[in-house]
Amino acid sequence: MNSRLSVLDKILKNLRSYLPGADLDRVTRAADFASKAHEGQKRKSGQPYVVHPFGVALTITELRLDIPSVCAALLHDCVEDTGTTNEQVGELFGEDVMFLVDGVTKLDNLPLKAREDRQAENFRKMVLAMARDIRVMLIKLADRLDNMRTLGHMSPEKQERIARETKSIYAPIANRLGIQWVKIELEDLCFQYLHPEDFVIVSEQVDRLDKHRKRFVADVLKVIAAEMKDAQIEAQINGRSKHLWGIYQKLRRQGRSLDVGHLYDIMAFRIITTSVDKCYSALGRLHSKFKPIPSRFKDYIALPKDNGYQSLHTSVFGPAGKRIEIQIRTLAMHQTAEQGIAAHWLYKEGKPLRVKDQSRYAWLHDLMDAHKANQDPTDFIDTVKLDLFDDEVYIFTPQGDLKSLPRGATPVDFAFSIHSEVGNQCSGARVNGVMVPLKYKLQSGDTVEIITSKNQHPNKDWLKFVATGRAKTKIRHYIRTEQRHRSQTLGREMLEKELRKYRMSLSKVLKQSKLDPAVKEFRLGTPEELILNIGFGKVIAADVVKVIVPESEQNNGVQQEPGMMAKLLEKVGVKRTTRSGIRVQGMDDMLVRFARCCNPVRGDDVVGFITRGRGVTIHTRGCPKAKDLDPVRRIEVDWDSRSKTMSPVSVRVESENRQGLLAEVSKTFTTKGVNILQANCRTFEDDYAVNTFQFQIEDLSKLKALIKGLSRIDGVISVERVQSW
Repeated sequence: MNSRLSVLDKILKNLRSYLPGADLDRVTRAADFASKAHEGQKRKSGQPYVVHPFGVALTITELRLDIPSVCAALLHDCVEDTGTTNEQVGELFGEDVMFLVDGVTKLDNLPLKAREDRQAENFRKMVLAMARDIRVMLIKLADRLDNMRTLGHMSPEKQERIARETKSIYAPIANRLGIQWVKIELEDLCFQYLHPEDFVIVSEQVDRLDKHRKRFVADVLKVIAAEMKDAQIEAQINGRSKHLWGIYQKLRRQGRSLDVGHLYDIMAFRIITTSVDKCYSALGRLHSKFKPIPSRFKDYIALPKDNGYQSLHTSVFGPAGKRIEIQIRTLAMHQTAEQGIAAHWLYKEGKPLRVKDQSRYAWLHDLMDAHKANQDPTDFIDTVKLDLFDDEVYIFTPQGDLKSLPRGATPVDFAFSIHSEVGNQCSGARVNGVMVPLKYKLQSGDTVEIITSKNQHPNKDWLKFVATGRAKTKIRHYIRTEQRHRSQTLGREMLEKELRKYRMSLSKVLKQSKLDPAVKEFRLGTPEELILNIGFGKVIAADVVKVIVPESEQNNGVQQEPGMMAKLLEKVGVKRTTRSGIRVQGMDDMLVRFARCCNPVRGDDVVGFITRGRGVTIHTRGCPKAKDLDPVRRIEVDWDSRSKTMSPVSVRVESENRQGLLAEVSKTFTTKGVNILQANCRTFEDDYAVNTFQFQIEDLSKLKALIKGLSRIDGVISVERVQSW
């Protein structure tokens, strides 16, 4: 109890420091309510459960958020873990607190089959709430930070799973929101659980070096302070070691052993001045005192990062010729660097919080567009991840306006950043006055002019090279809309043809609402949805007709006689064979071939097409090329459970270019019992590699297990199945 009172005292003290005169009664009541609601509950550590919400609330005050945010942090687990309802929270503490609590409540009871689906949908709703009110995400980050601090009491399996999720989702979000101290602590905690042995080695070396370098740091600080005083620049100066995960990543990028002594820039020095002019004056003074290192200077004051970060970065040869890294910023820039978006709140009594400099955080509004266009939660999370991880390049419009895009962005990304229609009609681009391919990788400082045409439309090939989540979302949305329209037309044609066998027309059937029984039978919302599913191949037109045509009249139609399908197959030159692994409308001895465009694997949802002289060609049901084939030749197929076949597959692995990674990839193939038939490995600048592996595999479940295993390798960025659509 005493420790909880101590934490509450810190919470109230922090609130008074930045919200003087605020009514703290609501916070005290929320703390009492949480203590009573969680009474008797324990954490894995054996501590009272309420220690967790108190810890989250303390972090929220360190982010300097408002009273409702602190109350929501104290109450955020009450609805899920106790008998408390959202309505009770709203009645006792206000609708603003209720909204925030609802936004951060864990969504473990979603009716989704796989853990990945639950996580993706949970993340989708979390990001959607973040776009509506950023405080939801800040509370969620504080919640994850407190959980990571106590992760040592979990099982090793849970430690690894939670740390991987934190590293791939929460740390990048903290970075994108500009909250550096949260991002750094999350990354170091993940490092501790994902690479425990390396963590111990690096942390022990850094501790030893810090002891030896104290004198050096003191000398550097003294020299810099003297220079600033001589130049009459008022400044705060400090030195610090870089965080452990950043040091570890640098060692791996350089292909070095875990010897921190190899790194010259493990120490960073920071100068905090009173104005922007003083920042540049301090830079000039340092460069006149110490020799600057070429290509190591970055001006993030003139060109801020997308998360609002501003500073001057330079590296120089300091005292005794040792390289040192220095950051120069104002106090306001320092607050933004540490607190990120949380440093930009406008506090208005009785009014909702809003963020100053909305243009700087305009990417939050793009999340709403991604949410509306991506109904699939897994697609949504992939889209958002794209924008979370990438560094920026700075591009100019012909009018001189500045656009910030992820590294690797193309003219198509630039076009969609201007407007959806500009992206949809993008037919070409001039970069610095010269025509370039649409897949050209833009560089900082490029001036880009987009050429549009009303006859141009997005195509699937664009998805292979665009870099922004917004562009991918818009392209997918356009393609899906087109596919939906095409499938709707195809479905009408197929149903119309089937109805003619019974001297019926689709227009009359729709007018007389005769499709309603079939809509109910196939559990679809409307006749249009039923027709769409026929076009997609998910519902068979003949099965629909059986539902709507009375049984007494079905024999009057032009029906296929037993064996008629076999006669049709023989007519087009299809011979029977065995061991294909596919059953064609119940027959397992038909000649089949697998389409190379989609390379179906046992477990894929498949459909067949009769091909003259070549048997039945098997496509995955979602294959775009299959949708373009004559629906008359479509035939239902399924996998023969008795047959064991191996299918050719290719996967594309994007990764860091580090020593030993390829060996780990090969080991994963061996562990999963898969033999690599062919490998194509290419390396690029910035320690980036693309590897394509060809192999044969038994079924979809084993392929998914292999992809999951490859994705877990440290340094692997993405793993995807290659299909030449």
